[in-house]
Amino acid sequence: MQNVLVPIDIDPTPPRFGSVVREVAGLSMGTSWSVKAVVDAPWPDLQAELDQVVAQMSHWEAGSDLGRFNRAPAGTWQTLPAEFATVIAYALDVSRDSGGAYDPCAGALVNLWGFGPERRFDEAHFYAPSPAAIDAVMQAKHAVQYDAATRRLFQPGGVQLDLSSVAKGFAVDQLARCLRMQGVQHYLVEVGGELRGAGVKPDGQPWWVALEGVPDAHDADTASATIAALHGLALATSGDYRRYFSYGTQRASHTLDPRTGYPITNDVASVTVLHPSCMAADALSTVLTVLGAVDGLAFAEQRGLAARFLVRRPGALAEITTSAYRALLR
Repeated sequence: MQNVLVPIDIDPTPPRFGSVVREVAGLSMGTSWSVKAVVDAPWPDLQAELDQVVAQMSHWEAGSDLGRFNRAPAGTWQTLPAEFATVIAYALDVSRDSGGAYDPCAGALVNLWGFGPERRFDEAHFYAPSPAAIDAVMQAKHAVQYDAATRRLFQPGGVQLDLSSVAKGFAVDQLARCLRMQGVQHYLVEVGGELRGAGVKPDGQPWWVALEGVPDAHDADTASATIAALHGLALATSGDYRRYFSYGTQRASHTLDPRTGYPITNDVASVTVLHPSCMAADALSTVLTVLGAVDGLAFAEQRGLAARFLVRRPGALAEITTSAYRALLR
């Protein structure tokens, strides 16, 4: 059985008669990107938009604005480019709203667990951090201050930003914005599995996409196959199967709980969020993954989020959805 998600509000404006879908693709942010769109004029420079996101917010590029902030002396204010400022302001809001289940300042913790640019978990001689090392990082955590009026961010000393769970969604939104500025109304944008769509294809069909499943063989057939019409919607999925390693009897997922300093252990395999903003869907899927099926569901319901949790159970996956998600089912 296949579930179908369709947005409640539909813009009936079709593409111009005789239009065709064109496609462009490339590489950025350590992954692939693609755009399918009904485009009559020459393509805008989409690669340049992505390059700008990398130059500002990549924690893999030492020369990025983020890299410079991470190396800035204690007690200094750093002026941020407008795009970087937009992302960090939103990320800090989500951090406060989630009670710290999401933290853009957890870069040192990410690096300690081998999921950052250095001392990688998949390299030889890597070992899981000791409780003492984790405690030391947690005790050294400091809060940053952001001044929206001047777009300045305060480095209290040693704070390591990591925007990997929000910058990719922002990049999707930037590509969509760039297309709209060129008058493109019908498109599907994808960066590393994060998606955003608008309008319809020339045949009147929406941009159908499949929700990401969990690639464990014994689980794959237990969750409902679902497709969504990305018509004015974005979609992002956070999953524990993308990057992880085992140590002893433990499984260390790349999704860390900034409140404890350890990888999540709540049996959430993945969370998918549908939202008008891909930046929001990206960050909120991480928040709900960390909060877990009980607290995450309550958080999502309170905010009217359309979300699907896939939770590991013995030999199966349990599918838990919010009321806003179920309202999209047709």
